[in-house]
Amino acid sequence: MPSDTYASALDALHQVFGFESFRGLQSQVIDGILAGRDALAVMPTGSGKSLCYQVPALVRPGTVLVISPLIALMQNQVMALQQLGVRAAALNSMLSFQESARVEDAMREGRLDLVYVAPERALGDWFRRLLTQTKIALVAVDEAHCVSQWGHDFRPEYLQLATLREQTGDAPFLALTATADAATRKDIVERLALKEALQFVAGFDRPNIRYAVEPKTTPKLQVLNAVRRHGGASGIVYCTTRNKTEQVAAQLQAENVTALPYHAGLDPQLRSRTLDRFLKEDGIVVVATIAFGMGIDKPDVRFVVHADAPKSLEAYYQETGRAGRDGLPSEAVMLYGLQDIVQSRALIEQGDQPDAQKRVEKQKLEQLVGFCETTRCRRQALLAYFGEAMPEPCGNCDSCLEPVESWDGTEAAQKLLSAVVRTGQRFGAAHVIDVLVGADTEAIGKWGHEQLPTFGVGKDIDRQTWRGVVRQLVAGGLLRVETEQYGALKLTEAARPVLKGETSVALRRDPTKPVRKARGTQERAPIGSDSEKLFEALRALRRELAKTQDVPPYVIFHDATLIEMAKSRPRDRLAFAQLPGVGATKVARYAEPFLAVIAEHVG
Repeated sequence: MPSDTYASALDALHQVFGFESFRGLQSQVIDGILAGRDALAVMPTGSGKSLCYQVPALVRPGTVLVISPLIALMQNQVMALQQLGVRAAALNSMLSFQESARVEDAMREGRLDLVYVAPERALGDWFRRLLTQTKIALVAVDEAHCVSQWGHDFRPEYLQLATLREQTGDAPFLALTATADAATRKDIVERLALKEALQFVAGFDRPNIRYAVEPKTTPKLQVLNAVRRHGGASGIVYCTTRNKTEQVAAQLQAENVTALPYHAGLDPQLRSRTLDRFLKEDGIVVVATIAFGMGIDKPDVRFVVHADAPKSLEAYYQETGRAGRDGLPSEAVMLYGLQDIVQSRALIEQGDQPDAQKRVEKQKLEQLVGFCETTRCRRQALLAYFGEAMPEPCGNCDSCLEPVESWDGTEAAQKLLSAVVRTGQRFGAAHVIDVLVGADTEAIGKWGHEQLPTFGVGKDIDRQTWRGVVRQLVAGGLLRVETEQYGALKLTEAARPVLKGETSVALRRDPTKPVRKARGTQERAPIGSDSEKLFEALRALRRELAKTQDVPPYVIFHDATLIEMAKSRPRDRLAFAQLPGVGATKVARYAEPFLAVIAEHVG
């Protein structure tokens, strides 16, 4: 079918994608593109950003060029579009010379609606020549925050993408991202040379995700509990180092969890197999560095666990956004401890970035720490960071479900700071706490610290609470940890007024037990026993069809479509076509087998 077959965006939406109406800002973005305007769209993960360039590809004459940073994203979207009957292809290093040549010929001859390429390939001389021989309808730059040095995932190659205008003529540019504060948005517009760009910023709220932050106490058990809460569902566990991904994956495997490590140091074929299993099988947990996940379209990721704190709230939002893309209830759990703060600050200090960049990164880290230590609704705090007000607490985060107490920690802070000073600012948190609780250890005897005035003055407080006090004083900038001196605690200038009694200190009381499982963490609402049986039968058919075609099950139908199918039980093709997410091509391909399963169960 020619790319300009559809008379309007709504026609394409109905007939190809099977939806009755656009969501949120989609129609406004698409109208701007169809009018030939440049645009920047900031829309949360799962809000349908991809439709903002996929629909114009079916209405606007020519081929839409999509710049995407990851091969995995390209393959995902191309598979899903081909299921819909859309003429889509990707040009990447996974293709043979002959396969690449066929895609290039199709571009020249106008036989493709969309082509996905990585920024490096898009900027090559050969591809630039190809662009001059192709009618380009639109240049869509996905993950556009990568262009900004103030964003959380800067990629230098993105800086040159504006030069593609020399080969794409008057084709509009569309920049898309899920996360960009005001400074990053300004940077995107300038660096991509967007001309009089329309800017669309959707709300950042993902109400189906339950947010929880847990102080690290028994991290191995905490990760396992978070995974087990979701009973065999797919999920992602993020770790900061390659070694840790392998350790955590092994720990989960030992507990009969199908967990697979993923990081840039693994053999490329192994990484590819891991991604393939994650997309095509149910219940796979990937334990990964942040190299995994950007652009992954898998809709039924039920949980994201940060085994280590991320580097910024933008990164946190982006990574947690990989859960619940289908809109069904999901969970985001972050484990957070003193060492996370220390390591992150050390990495910033040791980096070779300009001082201005280091200041930005430090500020972002402090904002993340503030989010972790807050006693207010997590969602309110997260949305406030992105400049969005939420009048009432969400009722679907750890702070709302198990309200956290704050307490006057002034006296405890004074005791701790005094103990740090009395021990010469040469020891780490464990030893200082031993002094406070009056422990009988070899180190205390060796240094004579049982003679100090602060020895045993904190016996009324347990060690876990003292660890929380240390963490919060470091987070609040009253203490710093000297990484080059074996983690020695040292006072900062901000500690002096507290020691002198001129300033009070309010502290967060860490919960002593895990947050209870909330109703919102159920994978989906109950649909009745009869419908449940039908749903499982439909899932089995979907699995079988996906295996035959070697595609992920969700590119055939999302769970949400199967749930509606099980509830409404269509009996003919006309009723089947009314289901959400069922366009004309999917009716032709799948109505018969799915209607047969429904008829068999309904009788």
